[in-house]
Amino acid sequence: DETQNQKLEPLEGFTPEQRFFIAYGQSWCGNTRDETKRLRATVDPHSPDKYRTNGVVSNTPEFQEAFHCKAGAPMVRENRCRVW
Repeated sequence: DETQNQKLEPLEGFTPEQRFFIAYGQSWCGNTRDETKRLRATVDPHSPDKYRTNGVVSNTPEFQEAFHCKAGAPMVRENRCRVW
């Protein structure tokens, strides 16, 4: 398919790489009341949304490259967690 090989143009000032991470973050975006957070912490085996986004991307060099994060920035881990 011809569209598969097309490069995405920057949209609204964001590069395709930045848009990827923005979309990832939006997939976990939510506004949860404190009581719901406490309940989920006791019954839900999954990490809270904040850690499912920030925890992942702060360990991802591609995120830091896409957004030009410098060492010491909040989204740059000194000791990255590497799974693979």
